[in-house]
Amino acid sequence: MTGSVTVIGLGPGDPRYLTPAAGAALDAAQDLIGYFPYVARVPERPGLTRHASDNRVEVDRARHALELAAAGRRVAVVSGGDPGVFAMAAAVFEALEAGDPAWRALEIAVEPGITAMLAAAARVGAPLGGDFCAISLSDNLKPWDVITARLGAVLAADLVVALYNPISRARPWQLGAALALASEHRAPETPVILARAVGRPDEAIRVLPLAEAREAEADMATLVMIGASATRLIPREGGMPFVYTPRSVAR
Repeated sequence: MTGSVTVIGLGPGDPRYLTPAAGAALDAAQDLIGYFPYVARVPERPGLTRHASDNRVEVDRARHALELAAAGRRVAVVSGGDPGVFAMAAAVFEALEAGDPAWRALEIAVEPGITAMLAAAARVGAPLGGDFCAISLSDNLKPWDVITARLGAVLAADLVVALYNPISRARPWQLGAALALASEHRAPETPVILARAVGRPDEAIRVLPLAEAREAEADMATLVMIGASATRLIPREGGMPFVYTPRSVAR
């Protein structure tokens, strides 16, 4: 087979954060596949056919990419942030495993990007300086009781927790429930970062104590990060505080 699939992370939004390798893969592509807003972030050019689709058809989108590649096309599948973090890379390999065995001969590569968790952390300091984890609050692909069991475990282990997909019109209550669970394990003054649209013109970042964060507004473009017990604030006059988590843990 002469075609290929490259799964590309577009980063958090600012074109400066697109890696050179990802940019080169986009330049080489004949077909561009992805969720509507991510496809729109890639400039149109002659020779590039764009295939934009809705947000809940990830495996169908991946299967389409593999079919095009099997027909000899160079295909780029795009995700915001990093394609391996709650994004299209896993969908491509899921479609590959279940699909035509001949697809396994295709050239398939993943080009990493800066995920929202890392972009948000860089904006405020070093909240991921110690141990941390990432959890998606979306229950579209896993039961809510699995989410709460995992969240409870990492909160009990005193990790910094980054919450992806925290809230949507169809799931307006889940972030509040997650923060309520966090309040059973963390002090009210624990720093919570709400980073919306990092790297885009409408970026908005707030650092709130856990006791106030439960009432804060958020949406699907928001990355929520709950500090560990050791996470600290460094106040700054006239500016947002720095937030960091020490690398060391007291015995």
